[in-house]
Amino acid sequence: MESVRTVPPEHFVAGVDHVAFPTFDPAATVRFYRDVLGFPVVHSICAAGWGPGDHPDFVHFFFDIGNDDRLAFFYYFGLKPFDGGEHGDVYARFGPDVPRFFIRSRHLALHVHSEAALLEYRRRLDASEWPVEAQIRHETIESIYTTDPNGYMFEITRALRAVTSQEDLDANLTIDALVDVVSGPEPSMAALLTRKAELIVEHAADWQVEPEPATTGASVGAVRS
Repeated sequence: MESVRTVPPEHFVAGVDHVAFPTFDPAATVRFYRDVLGFPVVHSICAAGWGPGDHPDFVHFFFDIGNDDRLAFFYYFGLKPFDGGEHGDVYARFGPDVPRFFIRSRHLALHVHSEAALLEYRRRLDASEWPVEAQIRHETIESIYTTDPNGYMFEITRALRAVTSQEDLDANLTIDALVDVVSGPEPSMAALLTRKAELIVEHAADWQVEPEPATTGASVGAVRS
């Protein structure tokens, strides 16, 4: 099986303008994001009579989450929470047969630049109605997690180290392998790793090894594509 990689189109996007979610509790949402975390409200839209005749009036409001990015919520007047399962968020409720890890995989993660900032947000959350539920060091990041007033999983993270160009290359190999194996009859981690090894062999000739300058005494070369 030969993998054909397409050249991606030119990238013009400069970042996130906003991510938006519905809320049935705007007061608690404001307490959590503005009063506890300190994200200022920077914009709001009072939408009266928008949309088709059965569309309720709503308020669309935005918090500044840094870097000119915003987190937004919709509150619809007169709309009642939806019936559903026993866990999940305000929009999607799931029954007990849906794994918790699947539900919590839908989440918002914001990043900070220092351990001090991460711990300050932990202090604020722990002193609030929404204390930190977990603090975890992953491979390259450290994160704190809680659940916001709407049932959304919320994460603040910091980098433990820079991601290298070699890891970027590895990520692309992983995704190419994943795209290949999920089209097969029985996708699995074993199949993905096997396909990834095949791709490494296929593309090895495309990579050059450039020795380090002799003065460094290094014996391992730098990989470049």
